Amino acid sequence: MRSRTGAGSPASSSASNGRSSGGPSRNMRAIRQPPPDCCAGPTDGCARPRRRDRVIDCHVHLAALRTEENGCYISPRILRSPIFKFLAWKHNLNAQDAAWSNQKYVDDLLAELRKAKYVDKAVLLGMDGVYDTNGKLDLKSTEFLIANDYVLNIARSYPNEFLPGVSINPQRRDAIEELERCTEAGAALVKVLPNSQGFDPGNRQYIPFYRKLAQLSIPLLSHVGYEFSLIGKDQSAGDPNKLRVPLEEGATVIAAHGCSNGLVAYEPYYRTLLGLVRRYVNFFADVSALTLPNRFGMLWRLQRHPEVHARLLFGTDYPLAVFHWPCWGRIGLRDFRTIIRTNNRFDRKYLILKALGVGFRSVDQLMTAS
Repeated sequence: MRSRTGAGSPASSSASNGRSSGGPSRNMRAIRQPPPDCCAGPTDGCARPRRRDRVIDCHVHLAALRTEENGCYISPRILRSPIFKFLAWKHNLNAQDAAWSNQKYVDDLLAELRKAKYVDKAVLLGMDGVYDTNGKLDLKSTEFLIANDYVLNIARSYPNEFLPGVSINPQRRDAIEELERCTEAGAALVKVLPNSQGFDPGNRQYIPFYRKLAQLSIPLLSHVGYEFSLIGKDQSAGDPNKLRVPLEEGATVIAAHGCSNGLVAYEPYYRTLLGLVRRYVNFFADVSALTLPNRFGMLWRLQRHPEVHARLLFGTDYPLAVFHWPCWGRIGLRDFRTIIRTNNRFDRKYLILKALGVGFRSVDQLMTAS
């Protein structure tokens, strides 16, 4: 059984563009209302909550070295990068044994997720490549590619832990066909990273793709802000204002990283986030990576705006670290000690948000059974 979002109908109808003005659109009816307390849950070492009370992490990266079967690719430049070397060290990976390393990464993720008290499942994210003006894959310009079939296969192998988050660059000539194929295979959402994938999400030539997302009720999770983990080819592509185009077409859009710009204290998209929440009922943001040094400023701003918490979705940006120090001086000593002693990244992120009073929802609250 596949889950779908409540994004609503195709954008050909003026009532389906997701704006908050006017009468109740299909979007407004389909998107479930948040629970009374968006951040309800324990903050210390109590028993594991019931499964229905745990959340789904909507932002977990799948990583894989290339093998003959998986269709994945990592460029030599990324293999030499500090972040890849750290990842290899952290997970004890062996670049000379791709198949073993790929399974080791999945096993480590499964082990940490299964030990989490407050997180039940994770949406595994793929990564599409760069495409030329003819819509063909440009492997020479692609730094990192995690194939959709690989994502779907891993999620299918562990259905109790994973949901597939495929990646489809709308520049590819078969983008709509790939979207339909992946939806039929059970995709929960589509993830894009425009800065690295070489496309402008505000380009109106992608409107047919966005309309198909709305028609199929598949949310679009889009990176926002500067991109540092991979190669950022055009950092302006991370401007959340560009997401108005898919929003106007009725697609449910999730802005990654809380619309943070990723440049420490400088957060020009803070007001943009507030405006998008007010204007579009089909706009959401995840809270992934907001404890990182370059993004915690947005976390503090979100703390001051409880009116947007019902639009925030839980996410970690695994395998990146979850730091506790943004809580320093802002929460009680008991909660701070609990967070420091919590090594599980999923639980640590949950506890940080709860202690700071930053409410959030689980991505499955946007989904309805098909």
